[in-house]
Amino acid sequence: MIDDTREVDPAGLQARIDAGEPVRVLDVRDRDEVERWRLSGPGVALTQKPYNRFLQARVTGKLDEFVADVDGEGPITVVCARGEASGEIARELADAGFEARNLAGGMDAWARLLLAVEVEGALPDAPDATLVQYRRPSSGCLGYMLVSGGEAAVVDPLRAFTDRYVADAADRSVEITTVLDTHVHADHVSGLRALADATGATPVMPAPAVERGVTDDVETVDDGDGIAVGESSLAAVHAPGHTSGMTAFAVGDALLTGDSLFTDGAVGFADRDGSRRRSRLAGVARPDLEEGSDEAPAFARELYRTLTERFARFPDGTLVAPGHHGQDTIPDEDGAFTARLGECRELPVFDLSEAAFVERITERTPPRPANHAEIIAVNLGRESADDDAAFELELGPNNCAAAPADD
Repeated sequence: MIDDTREVDPAGLQARIDAGEPVRVLDVRDRDEVERWRLSGPGVALTQKPYNRFLQARVTGKLDEFVADVDGEGPITVVCARGEASGEIARELADAGFEARNLAGGMDAWARLLLAVEVEGALPDAPDATLVQYRRPSSGCLGYMLVSGGEAAVVDPLRAFTDRYVADAADRSVEITTVLDTHVHADHVSGLRALADATGATPVMPAPAVERGVTDDVETVDDGDGIAVGESSLAAVHAPGHTSGMTAFAVGDALLTGDSLFTDGAVGFADRDGSRRRSRLAGVARPDLEEGSDEAPAFARELYRTLTERFARFPDGTLVAPGHHGQDTIPDEDGAFTARLGECRELPVFDLSEAAFVERITERTPPRPANHAEIIAVNLGRESADDDAAFELELGPNNCAAAPADD
């Protein structure tokens, strides 16, 4: 058994990454696994060395050279898939006098980490209501729980964390009455059905999303419809572009933008009192996940109208609460990922013509999310996957954004 002093749990490691601290990582998985999915953050220095390189260094007595090639400074956090090989390496490096520790449970445990914070300033006129932002650091997925008047609605739940939402509602002494998705997701397996089944809540999806072929019985909402949650309400805002059914939800001073408008961030340390100041940047959704590249220009035109017309009625002070965050982004001081809409509107994307916007977005899309076709089929209900298979399908970055809009 590895000594506790030679381990760091996923939450502890993520806290250091979120604080912008230097984090020195040795990832001993195969190169293709690391290239597909890795620990990331502004202060992360990651070096990939396969396990057999460590074995060679140990046999030949060249651990000094092995460690010297690891980028960064400070203690080494050793990472593998499940924390077994990395645990062995961390132990032997520590016994040899190096500062090394193991990521307990490996990348599998990191993928099971879900953080929750209350979003400050979202509901100024409803002091008894709360908006909670859920975050899965391993993929950058963000979801929400609106709590009001003894009831709760969960927006964009992840199936892997169904029990967590149930437990959190119980801790707050509220009943989950509504579960909804902003669209048909392509990067993760939705928890809509599982959470509705576990709680008896009403499953809700945007009508245009259901028209794609959702097979389960769900209630639908159209543009402008309201969903009552205790003494609060979520108002549907049709926001196509990422998908035909993409729908944002307005509540209080917040706009849950789903996969339409994202926030990103850069850290500065200019404040005299030592507090961190972040200048917010924005990213926009990719338009090619529903119908492929051939139809991407048409979806990009809809996305342009969403950003410049459909969102135009919301004031600059509106708090943008997105469906994802960038891999190298760190949160606000309250732990949330948000930005004011006025800050986003200062970015060049809002000054582009429609034609220029379409050209930029369609030419700057990253690789599609891993297993996106299978995930879409599961979320539509056309295919099934047990919990283990669903978890494996969604490992890796979400890749639902196009290139940063200011890039």
